[in-house]
Amino acid sequence: MLTRKQLELLDFINKRTSRDGVPPSFDEMKEALDLRSKSGIHRLITALEERGFIRRLAHRARAIEIVKLPDTLARKSGFSPQVIQGDRRDPPRDALPVDAIGATELPLMGRIAAGVPIEAISHAQHNVAVPSGMLSGTAHHYALEVKGDSMIDAGINDGDVVVIRESRTADNGDIVVALVEGHEATLKRFRRKGSAIALEAANPAYETRVFRDDQVEVQGRLVGLIRTY
Repeated sequence: MLTRKQLELLDFINKRTSRDGVPPSFDEMKEALDLRSKSGIHRLITALEERGFIRRLAHRARAIEIVKLPDTLARKSGFSPQVIQGDRRDPPRDALPVDAIGATELPLMGRIAAGVPIEAISHAQHNVAVPSGMLSGTAHHYALEVKGDSMIDAGINDGDVVVIRESRTADNGDIVVALVEGHEATLKRFRRKGSAIALEAANPAYETRVFRDDQVEVQGRLVGLIRTY
């Protein structure tokens, strides 16, 4: 059974995709439901997906498949399931077919907190295949499973696998794996100001944490994300 807000969002997505051929943006959803932040839309979308009403399509902008509707909405709209392609432009001139891209095995080192920091991760659990195009040069890369929701406004959800390029430095605005005080690892946006380092969440429910620069060690930068549906 859906809540009122979940039903309103599902009805809005269905009407807009029927009218325009593509789903509405998160900003349009937020405005239509009169919510204060996109994090509320993320939670509603996740709830609809978990209940089997929609499916998000990986690596496609604004791509949602409506799988089913409640009986009342289905009868009203004459709904039949279809895949909505968020970007209907022709592929880039130099794009490679998916089966020609190839994949590389990376060690999945464990779970990384996108919330409050958790114990540092140091041992590989198993390997995960990632598209070779995510990897750059000869740098060492590894993968981590995300735990928590503090980065959802950056498109990183609980359970996602992030691909990290090993690095000891970062530019302001980079999303990094940061080791805090030698024993806690977290995934956050990096900001440096003088001798202070701020680790910013991408969710208004979490506060920015500020440390001395000797308390934070950058261990890698985010270069890719893998989501399983």
